[in-house]
Amino acid sequence: MKSKWTRHLCVLLPNKQHLDCTVRVGARGQEVMNTVLHQLGVSDLQVFGLAVLRDNEYLFLNLEKKLSKYFGIRWNRGSLKVPFILFLRIHFYVESGLLILSSKVQQLYFAELRQEVLRSQSCQQEALFFQLAASALQAEVGDLEQRDGADNKTKERKHECYFLPEDYFPSWLIKHRGRDYLLQHGPELHSELRGLSRSRAMLQFIKEAWSLQGGAMTFYRLRQEKKALKASILLGVAVTGIHIYQEEAEGKRSLLDFSWTDIDYFTYQGCRFEIAAVGSLDLPKLVYYTHSAFHSEHILKHLKDSHRFHINTREATGYIQQLEDMQACNFHKEAYICDMAGLRQRLNFYNLTSSMSDCSGAAWTNKEEVGEAELWVDDPEEVLVDDPADVSWLAEMLYGVSVDGPLVLSSSHWAAVTEEMKQVLQQRVNERAALD
Repeated sequence: MKSKWTRHLCVLLPNKQHLDCTVRVGARGQEVMNTVLHQLGVSDLQVFGLAVLRDNEYLFLNLEKKLSKYFGIRWNRGSLKVPFILFLRIHFYVESGLLILSSKVQQLYFAELRQEVLRSQSCQQEALFFQLAASALQAEVGDLEQRDGADNKTKERKHECYFLPEDYFPSWLIKHRGRDYLLQHGPELHSELRGLSRSRAMLQFIKEAWSLQGGAMTFYRLRQEKKALKASILLGVAVTGIHIYQEEAEGKRSLLDFSWTDIDYFTYQGCRFEIAAVGSLDLPKLVYYTHSAFHSEHILKHLKDSHRFHINTREATGYIQQLEDMQACNFHKEAYICDMAGLRQRLNFYNLTSSMSDCSGAAWTNKEEVGEAELWVDDPEEVLVDDPADVSWLAEMLYGVSVDGPLVLSSSHWAAVTEEMKQVLQQRVNERAALD
């Protein structure tokens, strides 16, 4: 029932579906997130955030802020004709889909990556787009049916029925190669993945998409001069750092790449946004201009959150990389299915969240009187991962089952998980050995 005390929102998902929810007029972003979690049937969206479209740019909501901050007067008045729209979008990109424990969240992540690949203008990586198309087809269609004795024309007509090039290749590649070429060679690469499960093909697509130039990052448009009419600078926020591009007629040209350890601090005052590199790089301070102080505030928060996510997941990422390297060397180990209920109880016993503090290493101050904020980036010392022989615990956890139940750990848990979950799972191994 409509009420002046409630508001109706539509949350658009990466898979082109949407969720409808009703919240209090004084609700904050977290209330919408809780509703989305409930409707999707997951405990945490991990790498996703809620975003609003402002000045043709997606800005991630601060979930502690009231929704009226994002919808303004229209929210307070209430509108029955124009819906309030939010977007569920990738907040943090990951190199391995294994960092996403829920299969439902993996599928949403895959769906958004699929669309980003179609929009990519990375013309120098043509071969990669064929690999990505093959992985996507295997993930969505499964094994390509083979029929011996069919002539080429019959096969081509059959292939044309089972996929459209426009759904798997960027428009520039279709124009460059032609639809007939893609219909002929796309199935050949797809057929090479025969026997690969759909879930493994999806993980392979996520891994391959990480290699796409200019991919795996969120872009914000900045102006070089305060009075410039057009924003010609693209600030790419990645989990590993930031990338700065110059937008040109033929595409974007890379200017600077900074890892988090290369950055001294970010700061803004109004729409003026500054980036200072560490002194050893001997680079001048970079000054750009955003659409507004509102944009500056949310870009800076995204930078802060991305840095924290990097710190919290880097050790788990290292373990996964070691695991994949061992698999590439024909290392195989039989994995068992974890007792997730028991594991959840043990994780609660260890109380992972209580051991977590702000491990981003970033000093954050918000000087409200001048509308200025700063983020100092101080990356802690690198932590060496254990001997490769010790990462079998991760294989047993990640390759056992896909978790859609109560145990879905958010990024804020990962720093503790990589050590404490290891202890928990090792104890579980010992218990099973004793029972056997």
